[in-house]
Amino acid sequence: MTEDQPLSSLSDGSLVERSADGDTAAFGVLIRRYGPLMRAYAARILGYGDGEADDAVQEASLQAWQRIDRVEDPDRVRSWLFRIAANKALDRLRRRHPHLDLEAVPEVGDERPVDEVVITRMQVDELARIAQNLPDAQRAVWVMREVGGASYAEIAEETGMSTTAVRGALARARRTVLEQMEGWR
Repeated sequence: MTEDQPLSSLSDGSLVERSADGDTAAFGVLIRRYGPLMRAYAARILGYGDGEADDAVQEASLQAWQRIDRVEDPDRVRSWLFRIAANKALDRLRRRHPHLDLEAVPEVGDERPVDEVVITRMQVDELARIAQNLPDAQRAVWVMREVGGASYAEIAEETGMSTTAVRGALARARRTVLEQMEGWR
């Protein structure tokens, strides 16, 4: 890194290596880079509105800092951070145990005709309602796979379920979502 090259321009792998050496500024760049996504991911698992997602991300960030030297593949730190955030969110979900409240994704400078935007928003609202009504285990597995892109093995590790149980819960969740979204095709 040259003097005029900011930390924010470094790759994830370089930031992880520097963080593992105790560079708090490099770790701060990682958290600024992925913190908002971690929060959105945790919020999808926990539901919005009460700050629990922020708390889960804060706990995840602290745990990540304590374990940054254990990252096996520094270039895949994003997945590693998401797993920690998911674990913290799932811990909170287990303690709380009500249904999640998934809300629509906010609009971002959409240039589509208004009717398309309204229809899409209604579809997202319906999907959120359906996901909210899934049993907790199915909802967590579905969100981790469909929203977070986690593998079956990662989901099994994070939820404490077997890979077979994850596949079954995901299949049931997908079937429910497909059946209930049928009218939107």
